[in-house]
Amino acid sequence: MKNTVLRFISLLLALIILSAFALTACDKTPDYPAGSDSESESVGSNAPIESDPADNDSTPEDSETEDPGTSTPEYDIITIAKALELCGEPGNLTTERYYIRGTVVTVTNGQYGAMIVEDGTGSIPVFGTYSEDGSKTYPELEYQPVKGDEVLLHCILQNYNGTKEVKNARLIEYKNNQGNIDVSGYTPATIQEARDAQKGANLKISGVVARITFANGMKPNGFILVSGGKSIYIYDGDTAQRVAIGNKVEIAGTKDYWILDSEISSAQKFNYTGCNQLTDVTLISNDGKTDNSLELDKFETSTVKDIIETPVSADITSKVFKVNALVSKVPGNGFTNYYFNDLDGVTGSYTYTQCNGGDFSWLDEFDGKICTVYLTALNAKSTSTACVFRLLPIAVYDEGYTFNANNTADFVLKYHAIDQFLSSYSGNPELELISSVSSELLGFNNATISYTSSNTATVAFNNKDGKIVMECLERGVAQITVTVTHNGKSASQIIEITVSKPIDVNYINVSDAISADLNSEVTVHGIVGPSLVNRPGFYLIDDTGLIAIIVKDAEVFNGLAIGHEVVISGKRDRFYDASKGGTHVGQTCVSNATVLVDNYGKHEYNTSNFVTGKTLEDFRNLRVEEDYSTTVFVLKATVVIEETPFYSSIKLSSGNTTVTLYSSSASQYSFLKQFAGQEITVELAACNWNNKTYYAGCVLAVITENGKILNTLNFNN
Repeated sequence: MKNTVLRFISLLLALIILSAFALTACDKTPDYPAGSDSESESVGSNAPIESDPADNDSTPEDSETEDPGTSTPEYDIITIAKALELCGEPGNLTTERYYIRGTVVTVTNGQYGAMIVEDGTGSIPVFGTYSEDGSKTYPELEYQPVKGDEVLLHCILQNYNGTKEVKNARLIEYKNNQGNIDVSGYTPATIQEARDAQKGANLKISGVVARITFANGMKPNGFILVSGGKSIYIYDGDTAQRVAIGNKVEIAGTKDYWILDSEISSAQKFNYTGCNQLTDVTLISNDGKTDNSLELDKFETSTVKDIIETPVSADITSKVFKVNALVSKVPGNGFTNYYFNDLDGVTGSYTYTQCNGGDFSWLDEFDGKICTVYLTALNAKSTSTACVFRLLPIAVYDEGYTFNANNTADFVLKYHAIDQFLSSYSGNPELELISSVSSELLGFNNATISYTSSNTATVAFNNKDGKIVMECLERGVAQITVTVTHNGKSASQIIEITVSKPIDVNYINVSDAISADLNSEVTVHGIVGPSLVNRPGFYLIDDTGLIAIIVKDAEVFNGLAIGHEVVISGKRDRFYDASKGGTHVGQTCVSNATVLVDNYGKHEYNTSNFVTGKTLEDFRNLRVEEDYSTTVFVLKATVVIEETPFYSSIKLSSGNTTVTLYSSSASQYSFLKQFAGQEITVELAACNWNNKTYYAGCVLAVITENGKILNTLNFNN
């Protein structure tokens, strides 16, 4: 009997010890994939973390803590410093799970719940966050912790290729700290008042989420908020991850205007102030509904052409318009562009994306269709030569658009006829004009265009070889009447053109510009030659030589064409960075150039100084210590195009010799693609814009039996 009692007591003690161990020990079960039925954990609960009673002033009705009648499980929590230590050496993966408690610094990927958490001992990245039993991913959680929230995670630790991190974190508890943010100092405002507010103003606004934007990796980083036909962009990744399209929300944020840092100087040239937006946002409330109306009928009706042609200095960014637009999907190497063009099929721009177009795959069903589109100019891409709006579609509907044939004359007048003219000329452009327009897209044919002048001594329209040519003759002013006729209906517009005397300036030839002192101002006469590539400008050529011209801004190209006789003014410059070492001489050019005189014409540029009789190998062996950047070689080579999902490049080859063409992608040499794999004769300029130890090439033209195919890249833009 005594032995039986002792055995019972021993067994009872053993059970007590095992039970205590089960309550406190870390989980040592295998790390099954999230959602696996092979694992079911019951430790803890996906419930808010209970506040310290001493700091809890809330009433039971508004408290987020557990029922007072339940007891909070105790966990063997380690510090983040200890977690980093347990991550071990590269390649290490713990077999057991650990509890860590910390504050969310940021959510780095909303798809996976990747985040960074910290406590008083350090910070650690979390590779992915799941429900307490691993069955739900981060987006599926009833509550997704965001910046500032406190979390308790049950996790595996690893050192992945030198990165110490949390793997497969199970969210056991959380404390929503968003409600603790003080927004009493924020001024209530309408969306329009927020748009009009000064930078730095702290505002509270409400509206409906119309479209979410994404950063690289499909991480939500902002959204368009709308109300009553007004809209503004909200830039805040943590908030964007907590809302959905159709939610009605109230937020507090700070007014801002955003421009990409690397584009600020270019934007300033065009008086572009940036995207109108709120940032540093706090989500005050969210009704959680996804069927709130966007009130699309209240947005202003416009056209893509009018939006694109609006000066970037006008504050229209993040303002939604209703337009009819042709949606086009254009795949590239590792990316896809989605274009919204006006009914001429040409005037427009592409969507703003940081995800290589993956965030706009929902547009695929509209490819090639004219749709009703609600869109905004989210920002403007700023370069040294242009500042062009990039578009964000809010909603797209295929409503079976049919062009009204009665509007053909007005359409052709606005989209084709009027844009041919400048308001003033200082020489004779001998401008070939359009005489008729047809559109397969819109379904009309032969809308005829006629032109008359009130002063034919100043501006005359003549028929030359079956083409209508405008000529500017004597100085003066002429009223030009442009008339479009189609199926008995006509539309007209009067344009005033001023013809002035060319500016009388002293200038030098190209050879003298090449030998001019560095940083001196030069005024040079010559013929506009083919385009530069990956640089905003063209080659200026005369019978003494050739020099690269970097233009001041995009307006320089207005009305300019290859073959024009011009006088340009700019700084004699040389692209060379001595800090990078080496003895290369860099690139000779004239920078910050403007056109003082444009005498127009269709002159063939002089090639008497181009070098012939050389091979591609001779070109490849040019010494960068000597200046060949004002030299053009005429030689034979084969076009080689390399395209991958991530980049494309274009080269010339001959035998075992290869020469790289200076560009950012092969698309900048689209006129050469028809010759891929073929041996051709090219005019090849040597260039060294970025301190290379070799000369790259720039193809001016391909010489064929039927004439030259010119590099017109910048003139096409």
